[in-house]
Amino acid sequence: MAEQAPIERLLDGPTAAGVPGRACELGELLGIVAQLREHCPWMAALTHASLVEYLLEEAFEVAETIETGADDAELRGELGDVLLQVVLHARLAEERGSFTFDDVARGLSAKMVRRNPHVFRPDGTLRDSFPASVAEIVRKWDAVKTAERPERTGPFEGIPDALPALAKAQKFLDRAERAGFRRAQSPVVEPVETPEPFETEEELGDLLLAVVGSARAKGFDAERALRGAIRRQFVAPS
Repeated sequence: MAEQAPIERLLDGPTAAGVPGRACELGELLGIVAQLREHCPWMAALTHASLVEYLLEEAFEVAETIETGADDAELRGELGDVLLQVVLHARLAEERGSFTFDDVARGLSAKMVRRNPHVFRPDGTLRDSFPASVAEIVRKWDAVKTAERPERTGPFEGIPDALPALAKAQKFLDRAERAGFRRAQSPVVEPVETPEPFETEEELGDLLLAVVGSARAKGFDAERALRGAIRRQFVAPS
């Protein structure tokens, strides 16, 4: 098997318009966004903060496109909308001399190499064989992340506060299991029957955590299931 070029060389390819290949299309997109920032008053007024709502909206639109079985053309368009958000944030940073889109791509590529030592050697070339199990992959990924951020003191640091509540609960449960963390009162993970009436928000919170734990034990995504139920009950065409 021929060895792939080190990651640094892959990242140094041409990006100017007129050069064949994927770099050409990406370079054209970056150029269009730069021109829009200069000549379109609406684009010129954008900030990182004002773009947050669009980034979240576009990400949820991609999820909806996938979950509702939309065709590939719609998915392609929604993915383009998400990519635009990344390009815009990178352009804003470049304008203030902080970093560029190339820096974002280079950093992400290096991270993927670093966090997947079962696939790549440190220089970015492929290994000769790939014997790692899924459990070993997760263990190595977590070990690399821990080494990257030694200032984090627990398994739950880095989970965004802005995550929707069900997604956040599921993320906490995932992290707890992978870290071998034991709660004083472990959440219920058996299938949940019709719940007894609850009297307080604390009881409701305990019930929701139990539902998330039950969903996770069955291999379901609680957030996606709830979105699907909302669509079936309230959004489905009559």
